Amino acid sequence: MTFTIIIVFCSLILLAYLFDFTTSHTKIPSVILLLVLGWIVREVTFILDIEVPDLSTVLPVLGTIGLILIVLDSSLELEMNKSKLTCVRKSFLGALISMVVLAFFLALLFYILGHYSFKNSLINAIPFCVISSAVAIPSVMNQSKFTKEFIVYESSFSDSLGILFFNFIALNQVINLLTVGSFLLQILLMVIISIVATIGLSLLLSKIEHHIKFVPIIVLIILIYALSELYHLPSLIFILIFGLALGNHEKIKQKRWAERFHPEELDDEVKRFKELTTEATFLVRSLFFIVFGFLIETSELLNAETFYWALGIVASVVLFRVVQLKISGLPLKPLLFVAPRGLITILLFLSIDSSLLLPFVSKSLVIQVIAISAIFMMVGLMFTENKKKNPVEPVSPE
Repeated sequence: MTFTIIIVFCSLILLAYLFDFTTSHTKIPSVILLLVLGWIVREVTFILDIEVPDLSTVLPVLGTIGLILIVLDSSLELEMNKSKLTCVRKSFLGALISMVVLAFFLALLFYILGHYSFKNSLINAIPFCVISSAVAIPSVMNQSKFTKEFIVYESSFSDSLGILFFNFIALNQVINLLTVGSFLLQILLMVIISIVATIGLSLLLSKIEHHIKFVPIIVLIILIYALSELYHLPSLIFILIFGLALGNHEKIKQKRWAERFHPEELDDEVKRFKELTTEATFLVRSLFFIVFGFLIETSELLNAETFYWALGIVASVVLFRVVQLKISGLPLKPLLFVAPRGLITILLFLSIDSSLLLPFVSKSLVIQVIAISAIFMMVGLMFTENKKKNPVEPVSPE
């Protein structure tokens, strides 16, 4: 039995690698193939009458660690300079405004059609308004440099802001100036913690001489994230700040105080750290979507009662995205198609108390929204000209 488990595990990871390797050629998002793979494994276990332990408790853990690694891996690749400010500003404002407006629109729709309380409607709407970096970022690796950078920024901001927005609405019984002030204070506190932790971890990375140094660093990153979440602080801000600082460490070489960080030695260490993070991200992300696919029941995927709700939600997402991109002066292709729902949608859905869930906001609806948005992205990217060789960045209207 032990060797059977090892063989199955290794085979699944190798298939996940094959999906990831071929996605730039097939333009099929690897997440769809991973979900299908997990579902096939489930059906096979039923046919062969193989008993599998309950994996539903593993999903949130894999999802949280996967989110940390995905945002860290993508932020390590981002280059920060004055020329990127327009892209950063547009991606931040686009992620924030479109998410908030879409959330209130869907909440109003739930409120009018279902006669539920507006606050509960908003809590249930927010998970569907967050762009999944776990799905979006790997899907644009074959696109132009501008498209990749914009999607990395936008989806990372969307993840962070989505969790912030959800926690703010779900954890506060009353929304007033006091709660807003407390919320802004939490953000400021998290920024301070992030700066201090980033300096400390960078020093450790440059000074640890033991042959094992990267695993403790990653474990510390996850620990700081978990402790911050325990106190309902916006912990993804820390991941983003740490990744950006480490990924752009060469820009501090000219500073006098930078000598303490041994920037020459840090170059090689950061390169190795990036490689390890990328490998770990692939492994955890693959396991998460395979497990999630395994937990999908065919009846949930084909649930007709929620299908029209799913179509309506995805149609709203597309409509609001068209408006967002037009206002921002950004090209519709391929950005219009890259707004999939995924990991954060699942995690936020799982964190909603059962007493607050609306009757139709179920696992079926979540699965269908994720599947439809991913298929829409896949088809859109298939029929979009790849401008990777000659990327043309949109001219700022300023």
